[in-house]
Amino acid sequence: MSASLAVDGVVRAFGGVRAVDGATLAVDRGSITGLIGPNGAGKSTLFNCVSGFLRPQAGCVLLDGRRIDRRPTHRIARAGLVRTFQTPRALTRMTVLENVVVAALRHPGEHLWRAPAGRRREQEAQARAAELLELVRLDGHADALAGTLSGGQRKLLELVRALMAEPRILLLDEPMAGVSPGLRVDLLEHILELRARDGITLLIVEHDLDFVMRACDRVIVMNNGRVIAQGTPDEVRRDQQVVDAYLGTQQG
Repeated sequence: MSASLAVDGVVRAFGGVRAVDGATLAVDRGSITGLIGPNGAGKSTLFNCVSGFLRPQAGCVLLDGRRIDRRPTHRIARAGLVRTFQTPRALTRMTVLENVVVAALRHPGEHLWRAPAGRRREQEAQARAAELLELVRLDGHADALAGTLSGGQRKLLELVRALMAEPRILLLDEPMAGVSPGLRVDLLEHILELRARDGITLLIVEHDLDFVMRACDRVIVMNNGRVIAQGTPDEVRRDQQVVDAYLGTQQG
């Protein structure tokens, strides 16, 4: 299986602290890969470097073999790499359905793109938006203002907005945080279906280890800005560095 995303020696420092310190990893095409580690390990900073919200000070990021770390966020998104955030970025004064349709017509990223002409495309976007909202049980809130949603519901809305861009690789930043137990099961099933149905590659930062071990083909572990282990969930569970740095703190 070839790598869809490759990170090679990425460094990002703030002051004298290296939040990401020479991180190197690969995400196989069509895989679901988990990125775990204790707080302050550098996971979110690495996500920001990969998605273009921060520029690495050393190293490079490759998407399907092409360097993307020097591109602006909207060009990375248009190339097929889309991300969500720990704190959802809903347009609170628009309806839930409008939030999703805008994501399709204007494309993700920091900059909103001018909606293309054509009523047909808008109708297709609305139909797809309604389908995705139903899958995550937000269809009953389609006409409500996004600002009225709970924190967990906003996480689901952010996932749907990302999916509207039809990404080839999707980066999920703590998708389970604030989501109710019942919806967690549905979200896990939906993520597995996305990979099976559409062949989407997923890289997921998540503190819910049960979710990571159940959902992911491979797990990458960071600590102090460095990748300290990579492997299958079973291999990572048995790695003593991981137990010392992360799993042990959860079990103790």
